[in-house]
Amino acid sequence: MVNLIELTEQQIAIIRRIPLFRGISDKMRENLLCELDYFLTPLKKGEIIITQGSPCNHMHILLAGKLDVNIIDASGNNIKIEDIIAPRAFATPHLFDGNSIFPATFTVVEDGLLFRATKESAFRLISCEPEMLRNFLRMTGNCNACTVSRLRILSYKSLRSRIAFYLFDYHRQAGDTITISHNQTQLAEYLNVTRPGLAREIKSMVDEGLITISGKEVVILNIQKLMQSL
Repeated sequence: MVNLIELTEQQIAIIRRIPLFRGISDKMRENLLCELDYFLTPLKKGEIIITQGSPCNHMHILLAGKLDVNIIDASGNNIKIEDIIAPRAFATPHLFDGNSIFPATFTVVEDGLLFRATKESAFRLISCEPEMLRNFLRMTGNCNACTVSRLRILSYKSLRSRIAFYLFDYHRQAGDTITISHNQTQLAEYLNVTRPGLAREIKSMVDEGLITISGKEVVILNIQKLMQSL
């Protein structure tokens, strides 16, 4: 493909560092871009670059910017899945699954730059580099685990149970004192609730002695009672 935008040395370095290409041979790393049939697309805030159900025919790497990922469920509800912040490859597992379709809609939140390589060239590359195949399988497993966790949160009906599951997920990895990834506005979107409702419920949990919270740092004071919310 003809590229109207050329990669900078910094962008090339970013591509070589993404998890899919981690641990590959020096020779493969040097020849990486020669092996891929790719093109670059500038992204503008507010633009929908991928719609749910559309075919996934390219490997995607967000080199700059930020994307919002949402799905429409069976009831017609718009549910936020995650934010994708550059630099990051995304939707890679869907490239070679049975349907090869995007399960979500991707909207540009911050201007950026998208690297896309054809499915065929990505397959050739992964097929001839064992370490890349291992990375791909690892990413697929992580993506599936993330999706299961996200859907399980949304399966809880009450706001408190969603908060409790979210915090318990962190607790299993870090103990009673945790640093969450989202501020309250982002967390409300992630839990698919209103921000005022979230703020009220968090205040109630603090007043009841379940947690303390300061910014993104949360201390779980009563894990047993918190688990009763699930």
